[in-house]
Amino acid sequence: MKIIDAHIHVSHIQSFYQTAKKMSRVDYSFRGLKKEMEQNGVTLAVGMGVREIEGGTGFPDKAPPTPMGLDLLPEGHKSVYCCTGVNPYKLGRKELARLEKDLLKPHVTGIKIYLGYYPFYAHDPVYDPVYSLAAHYNVPVVFHTGDTYSERGILKYAHPLTIDEVAVQHRNVTFVLAHFGDPWMLDAAEVVYKNSNVFADLSGLIIGDEKEVRRLSGTPHFFDHLKHGLAFCDNYEKLMFGTDWPLVRMKPYIEFIQSHIPSSYWDDVFYNTAMHVYPKLRGR
Repeated sequence: MKIIDAHIHVSHIQSFYQTAKKMSRVDYSFRGLKKEMEQNGVTLAVGMGVREIEGGTGFPDKAPPTPMGLDLLPEGHKSVYCCTGVNPYKLGRKELARLEKDLLKPHVTGIKIYLGYYPFYAHDPVYDPVYSLAAHYNVPVVFHTGDTYSERGILKYAHPLTIDEVAVQHRNVTFVLAHFGDPWMLDAAEVVYKNSNVFADLSGLIIGDEKEVRRLSGTPHFFDHLKHGLAFCDNYEKLMFGTDWPLVRMKPYIEFIQSHIPSSYWDDVFYNTAMHVYPKLRGR
């Protein structure tokens, strides 16, 4: 089975280093990423561009310029594509021009908006030029939805229902709900089910190593909301596999997602849907 990991991180973010060291116990480097991909049949990955430069505060960070990339990757890599990150505090004419230039690069396959981390709703007018660029260059917009991996985030901005308005207003743009809106998966399922231009990835539902994946997978009722959301959505071909690496190891997470998806849809969830959502991957 071919696999695309549609949601990873390879940026200098301190919380990622700490999580990799203390919780998931992965080698958080391009070398470590490449090794895990090769060991688990992951042919391609899509990294979410992000950056932090403020002293001591960490992400979410108001200071980085748009676009934000993958600053842990070496030159000449061929297995990782990028959803270039957007900082809503930095979306003036110069930043939008740089974003447009970034979208012309072969490895930039989408745009990432960090709802919840930044206090702007998806339908805030500040993002309208971003949606226009996404439509023009035929790239998807990926939204962080659901719980934030920082106490500084504000959850109301990351609720998946806020995407419905944007999906209706911008029917010519493909949108992705990262993390399937966790924990509001039933709401996310409705948005995906209702809107033909909305998809979701299943990344970041567990943080930790193999032992933690087994513990949570075996905890009664912990994933009832996932089962409910998947059943209600009833559109497995609109869902994509992703890990949120380095927050979890690939092997146990692959097995975890397989346990919740009928095997007849594995090819779609683990590969075909990502190829559809990210047109630039199709030449690989």
